[in-house]
Amino acid sequence: MKPPAILVVEDESAIADTILYALRTDGMQATHCVLGGEALDRLRAERPDLVILDVGLPDINGFEVCRTLRTFSDVPVIFLTARHEEIDRIVGLEIGADDYVVKPFSPRELAARVRVILRRARGAVASAPVAAAPVLPDGFHHDSDGARMAWRGRWLDLTRYEYRLLAVLVQHPGRIYARPQLMDLVWHDALDTVDRTVDTHVKTLRAKLREIDPGADPIRTHRGMGYSLET
Repeated sequence: MKPPAILVVEDESAIADTILYALRTDGMQATHCVLGGEALDRLRAERPDLVILDVGLPDINGFEVCRTLRTFSDVPVIFLTARHEEIDRIVGLEIGADDYVVKPFSPRELAARVRVILRRARGAVASAPVAAAPVLPDGFHHDSDGARMAWRGRWLDLTRYEYRLLAVLVQHPGRIYARPQLMDLVWHDALDTVDRTVDTHVKTLRAKLREIDPGADPIRTHRGMGYSLET
C-alpha cells in the first residue's frame, strides 16, 4: 500500500525539519515548501493526501492559502499557528480546515492527528451521513456524487462544512437536529471544534440561500433544541 503523501507548508526550518522527521518516521511521504504561493502551485499540479499549513507564512496568510485551495481541492488541511484564540480556531475551521494545532506542539501528536484525519477521510465515502436523494422537495437538488447542492435551480457556492451541514438537514426535512448531533455528523473529522461553529455556519448558509431567493428562509431555528429544514 502506498504511504500517505503529506505536504508541509512552514517557513521556520527548525519546525519544518521536526515535522518532516516525525512524519517520515511514522511511515509517511512528507515534502516541504516555504511559501503559500509555491504550495498553491504544487497543489494545483498534484494532490497529496493531507496538507499541514502554517498560518503565518511570509508571502500569503495561511487562511488565504486555504480559502484559495478550497476553490479547487478538498484535500484535508491542518493549520499550524502560534495563536490560540478561539476566534482563530473558528475562522480556520470555517474556511475548510480539518484541524488546528497551536505551537509549541508535540510532533508525535501531530503525526497521530494526521493519521486520524487520513483514516476518517478514507472512510468518509462509506460512512458519511450526508447521502440524500438526488431530487429533494422545497427547491433543493442534491448531487451527492459531485458533493454540491442546488437551490431554486442554482448551484450554491458552499464550503466543505456548509455543504455537509446542508446535506444533513435535507436528508430528513422537518427533523430537528441538536447542536451536538450536528457536531458529530458534520464536524466528525475536525478536532477542537466548538458549538458556536454550528450557529455560524447556519448564518452563512441562510445568507447564501437568500442571495438566490431573498424571501425564503428554509432553515428553521428551534430555540433550545436545534435546527431543521422546513418540510
